[in-house]
Amino acid sequence: MIMPIRQFQAQRMQAPRDFTPIENTPICVEIGAGKGKHALLFSGQQPQHTLYAIERTREKFLAMQKQHGLEPRDNLIPVHADALPWVVHALHPAQVEHFFILYPNPEPHNPAQRWLNMPFFEFLLSRLHTGGTITLASNIPEYIEEAEQQLINVWKLPYQKEKIAQTSARTHFEIKYLERGELCQQLVITKPEGYSTRFDEFAPLQGQVHGE
Repeated sequence: MIMPIRQFQAQRMQAPRDFTPIENTPICVEIGAGKGKHALLFSGQQPQHTLYAIERTREKFLAMQKQHGLEPRDNLIPVHADALPWVVHALHPAQVEHFFILYPNPEPHNPAQRWLNMPFFEFLLSRLHTGGTITLASNIPEYIEEAEQQLINVWKLPYQKEKIAQTSARTHFEIKYLERGELCQQLVITKPEGYSTRFDEFAPLQGQVHGE
């Protein structure tokens, strides 16, 4: 089933509480970073990349923050915020080299809230630079299949579908699913040359503060 996509209302997004603007330099972003296992792994293996790891749940964010304190990384910035308003207020057009969305909530009762079904996905694409990638991982075959159909029919984007190796251990969820013998897959989505969105000139809403 193809999900129809409305236009995202970026201008209506209020900034997260205690929001801090960021510089317009190339970065990577992990959405839903959980307790930070992948964030710490990636930032340790890729010291040349700066990773902003976004987590909404306070308990998980504090666990990531604690682990980051034990394993300091100058190139890792944990952020406690909801991803949608943070992305709108913080990120500049074509700034991001890689987005990671690893094992998101499959939203079984609300398909419109799945990432590639959301109007927000167009805004996310506007923040990705040409040749940049979005890695979307899931243990639910139907989730991956639906995302593929959206990429083909709605977003018109090239991608690679990959089976995740049994030895992979990027997140706590990934370890658990693979130990159960579940099939874990990912789509590595690339933004091609000349790809345009309605938000390509949309600047960050850094001037607005929470509650305005």
